[in-house]
Amino acid sequence: MSHRKEVERLRKRAMGFMDAAAERLKAEDYDLACFMAEQAVQLYLKSAVLELSGDVPRTHSIRQLLSILSKLLDEQFDFDRRSLIFLEDAYIKARYLGSDYVSRFLKR
Repeated sequence: MSHRKEVERLRKRAMGFMDAAAERLKAEDYDLACFMAEQAVQLYLKSAVLELSGDVPRTHSIRQLLSILSKLLDEQFDFDRRSLIFLEDAYIKARYLGSDYVSRFLKR
């Protein structure tokens, strides 16, 4: 059974979030830029898992999604764990706590 339409829908949404994140970054709205970047990554990874397995994982963790994808592909991924934790943190803080990422961006 093909899940092509759902995969395409998730990827289209992911790209929409990435475009919106770039716009928010240009506007120096860092909180929303981080949140939208996280959403883009999360949705794109979910689309890849759906394409390979036929299921959409019920997790918001980028690291868990990468782990699922790694098992499906029988391949190890090399990634910056700290950056992924930052993105996951952006999701939680933007949704539930509010956040302020201005100082993090200015220090880089």
